[in-house]
Amino acid sequence: MKSAVETLNPTRVRLTVEVPFEELKDSLDAAYKKINQQVTVKGFRKGKVPARVIDQRFGRGAVLEEAVNDALPKFYTEAVNEAEINPLGQPEVDITELKDGDTLNFTAEVDIRPEIEIPDYSGIEVTVDSVEVTEEDIDEAVEQLRERFASTSPVERAAEDGDVVTIDLEAKVDGEVLEDGVANAIPYTIGSGELLDGIDEAVKGLEVGGEATFTSELKGGSAAGKEAEVTVKITQVAARELPALDDDFAQLASEFDTLDELKADSRKRLENTKQYDQATQAQERVLEELLKLAEIPIPEKLLEDEVNTRKHNLEHHQLGQMGLDLTKYLEIQGKTVEEFETETKEQAVKGIKTQFLLDALVNKEKLNVNQEELTEHLMRRAASSGMSPDQFAQAVVEGNQVPMLVGEVARGKALALVVEAVKVVDTNGEPVDLDVDEDEAAETVEATTEATEVAEESAEATDATETTPTKDA
Repeated sequence: MKSAVETLNPTRVRLTVEVPFEELKDSLDAAYKKINQQVTVKGFRKGKVPARVIDQRFGRGAVLEEAVNDALPKFYTEAVNEAEINPLGQPEVDITELKDGDTLNFTAEVDIRPEIEIPDYSGIEVTVDSVEVTEEDIDEAVEQLRERFASTSPVERAAEDGDVVTIDLEAKVDGEVLEDGVANAIPYTIGSGELLDGIDEAVKGLEVGGEATFTSELKGGSAAGKEAEVTVKITQVAARELPALDDDFAQLASEFDTLDELKADSRKRLENTKQYDQATQAQERVLEELLKLAEIPIPEKLLEDEVNTRKHNLEHHQLGQMGLDLTKYLEIQGKTVEEFETETKEQAVKGIKTQFLLDALVNKEKLNVNQEELTEHLMRRAASSGMSPDQFAQAVVEGNQVPMLVGEVARGKALALVVEAVKVVDTNGEPVDLDVDEDEAAETVEATTEATEVAEESAEATDATETTPTKDA
């Protein structure tokens, strides 16, 4: 077999392949055998019909088509390996010449992973937030904890901000009460913004037994998105009482004996959180600068597929769980369809470029992933998915997703390598010495690539092959 490769552009090639006819022998034998099992010819036992009879009855062209379909993947794979290319997606195959007993010629156009030159990133410098925990930060954290331990007690007065009221609701659209528009004994904290727009103004100032009617857009149910006339009735007003801020509260709300110990722990937790946020910031900003330095072409078909995947995931998974459709989502976001399309494409471009660039860096630096690193990553992914490690691991294996996880870890290591090599300063101008957690870096990469999984396809050509024999066959 002879093959040659022609570069059409940085992300697409055309393979031209010439196959001597004798190399089709095994596939021709298999074709006759397969057809033999499928046909019945009077005078011959099933499976024992001679080749010449099959040619006479069903045509030599049918046999050739079957043989070529069988042989093309092997010849395509050999051509790919000989050319040392990394194909992406399925090839477009065209048989240019098929002469029975003589030769088989075909071409295969396929997208490839582009060759990427890793830029010199030693000059990158990024600025991140400083890690500063103020007394106000600590007071706010302790106050939030205090809110969680608040108690309520009924009061005989008009409802005020912060009160917990028990309410009955009735919603009408076009004068008709909705089937799912009636709800009773709902607890609601005034000012929380957790129910309907306008409800806070409606209930404030009402005492038990008081009613008010207001207009609001429904957020869920059968009439989600429609304007409704909502009647609210107060059945109880309860005041929230916060526990005293003392050592007794510290013992109630934590494992600490004193309020000072609780505040010291809050400071430590806030510092850890800000350090994590600072590291994430550094990773994101270094990645942005790295992408600016690199020339990374993208195959058009790959970009189209990535955009469609992101749209599908948003519409059929994320929005579906929220009870929204795309139109309502865009309305809430204040975006036009055109703005959404542009933003989705930009995100897809960034995701593909990120994977291409970091994969190239993995190869250049010969970064490997060991079992311990893969297990740690799997545990984190399992926790974020809400599955047990065993369940997640089983799903990964059954879905043949182990290479994907290995790729995520490797790209995280590549990003960590760059972050540790560049200059990072905080908003005070002080150098930041980051000991980058490679699995946290992998998380940053995942957030950027999202649905992106640019994997080399197995060299199978049959799905895209034109196998109709030519007139020379």
